[in-house]
Amino acid sequence: MIDSQQKLPNYYSDAIDLRELFHLFWAGKWLIAGVTFAMAILAVVVTLMMPNIYKAEALLAPNDREGSSGLSSLAAQYGGLASLAGIQFSREAADKTALGLEVLESRKFISEFIERRDILVPLMAAEDWDAESGELRINPKVYDLATHEWMRDVRPPRQANPSYQEAYAEFMKILSVNQDRASGLVTVSIEHYSPIVAKQWVDWLVEDINSSIMQQDVAEAEQAIEYLYEQIESTSLAGLQMVFFELIEEQTKTVMLAKVSTEYLLKTLDPAVVPEQKAKPNRSLMVVLAAMLGGFLGVFAQLVRHSIVSATEKSAG
Repeated sequence: MIDSQQKLPNYYSDAIDLRELFHLFWAGKWLIAGVTFAMAILAVVVTLMMPNIYKAEALLAPNDREGSSGLSSLAAQYGGLASLAGIQFSREAADKTALGLEVLESRKFISEFIERRDILVPLMAAEDWDAESGELRINPKVYDLATHEWMRDVRPPRQANPSYQEAYAEFMKILSVNQDRASGLVTVSIEHYSPIVAKQWVDWLVEDINSSIMQQDVAEAEQAIEYLYEQIESTSLAGLQMVFFELIEEQTKTVMLAKVSTEYLLKTLDPAVVPEQKAKPNRSLMVVLAAMLGGFLGVFAQLVRHSIVSATEKSAG
């Protein structure tokens, strides 16, 4: 009996505390509502000042080259002999694709891409996009279009003219390369102020990575063919000469297939298009989150104010 009687006052005490807390918040309803409203208005202003970002993406598939099966069979028969001759057989399509994707995100490839396509200014100096004219807006504090000079005010070791190392870091912020492990399909996407630029850069990336890997494989195959002819001239064994001729035939097929295919590494299933809808910012979500944050701040402010008033009354009493 004594224990139950001792517990009852605790329950009533909790109820009273909750009731008092409700009255406390109700008393400060204008403060809470004011902070919430102010945060929401601030979020609206800030989000309206933020430029739209558009995202263009292409869906790609690894290109299964016809010559890979012939080289694979030869690798099983003469792999040891070919390695002694300094010849590397083509990797499987999956390995070649993985290598190509690593190259696509490498500093060397991206830096050369920026230089070759002359996109340093729209990458580093763009600040918005004019939907009516379709032109990029370049920040005059960063780049002067009239004099074609960089106007950036940066601290050493950086210079006004952006380095390709800095440009690479900026480009990687807008580039996304993902491969689905189950299907092997690859998605390459670019985010930019201009939907036209985003689409164009995706197209150029796909074109350049295919060309880069193709040129690399052709160079390796032509070097192998040249070496094999040297080995044929230096040996008198008919069996070895036969093997070398078969290797030359397969390497020649590699060169021919590479030069006739524009999509050597990655085949386009769904090409990039100029996006009509922005990808970000999500202004409505940002306003809602800001309003929620304002509500929490208002509640906190009311609790602090109540604590100060209570402390003042106690000290005065």
